[in-house]
Amino acid sequence: MKDLRPALEQARAGHLYRQRRVLDSPQGPRLVVDGRPMLSFSSNDYLGLAADERVARAFRQGLEHWGSGSGAAHLVTGHSRAHHALEEELADFTGRERALLFSSGYLANLAVITSLCGRGDTVIQDRLDHASLIDGARLSGAALKRYAHNDMAAAEKRLAAANGEILLAVDGVFSMDGDLAELPALAALCREHEAWLMVDDAHGLGVLGEKGGGSLAHFGLDADQVPVLMGTLGKAFGTAGAFVAGSADLIETLIQKARSYIFTTALPAALAEATRASLKILREEDWRRGHLQDLVARFRQGAGELGFALPPSATPIQPLIAGEARTALEWSRALEEQGVLVTAIRPPTVPEGSARLRITFSAAHSEADVDELLRALEVLAS
Repeated sequence: MKDLRPALEQARAGHLYRQRRVLDSPQGPRLVVDGRPMLSFSSNDYLGLAADERVARAFRQGLEHWGSGSGAAHLVTGHSRAHHALEEELADFTGRERALLFSSGYLANLAVITSLCGRGDTVIQDRLDHASLIDGARLSGAALKRYAHNDMAAAEKRLAAANGEILLAVDGVFSMDGDLAELPALAALCREHEAWLMVDDAHGLGVLGEKGGGSLAHFGLDADQVPVLMGTLGKAFGTAGAFVAGSADLIETLIQKARSYIFTTALPAALAEATRASLKILREEDWRRGHLQDLVARFRQGAGELGFALPPSATPIQPLIAGEARTALEWSRALEEQGVLVTAIRPPTVPEGSARLRITFSAAHSEADVDELLRALEVLAS
């Protein structure tokens, strides 16, 4: 039996060891972490809905009606009227014929790629795509071809050389850099080469575009240009789970073929009720997106005045590149000593030499919170 300790010690020595924190408070800008009050800039709760009372109330009412568990997979007895209603509302929200719920974004991405592609086919991806897209391609048995980040010439070469069924899968908003994929150009290339275009918009939905329609709404793209859309519910929506939206034929194909759908217990119906409430808020309360944009602009201006060179990002994800993993950890600890929580992101989550602080903002933050963060960052700038 293999001794696991040497690999663990190697991770420690390389400043790559990961440890969980224990929260004693609801999600929000002000947390109690490991028993200590902290101002957090480490969450994906972009619209501040994870602890919204209206969402929590819908969850409680759902529990009273549906109970705490779904009891089975969707195709057995786990698919409730609440799940069905949420799928219909998500389809309307995204402007597509149908939507299908999954227990996580990871499972949704595995489902799409393994259902549409197999041996003899080609999956093309941006070099900075999320791990779930990469794993989905590997699991499918298709040839995985990657191109340099946002390099449209390289993407076109991959498409031109592809065999079999072709699927190009890309993040709408890249989770560690906060920049956007070149979706209009990719849509045009995929149409030219008769390839599927799949967008994982986990970090765009709710944040970008009119009514929070995400990166596709930001660029004015429709379902014909982007036939496969994946969105997660644990970020801007403030709950948990994920969905795929597309044509009726696509959704039926996933229901019939996707192992990560067929063999997974459905999320609790109460959670679907909570998400229906959060979706309504997301669509109606535009001020949340406006406030978020104001906070990002305030931070970028202040960080620039401190001498930090931030990569281009107009989203709530603002990376502060440290380079080495050790430096990123030291920066994170320096902020933590001042009561500010910002997670250090290290390889393999990001490429070697690009370890960073991943600073994220929420509509629940205030301008005073941003100013407190900037004061804490003065220690790193000095």
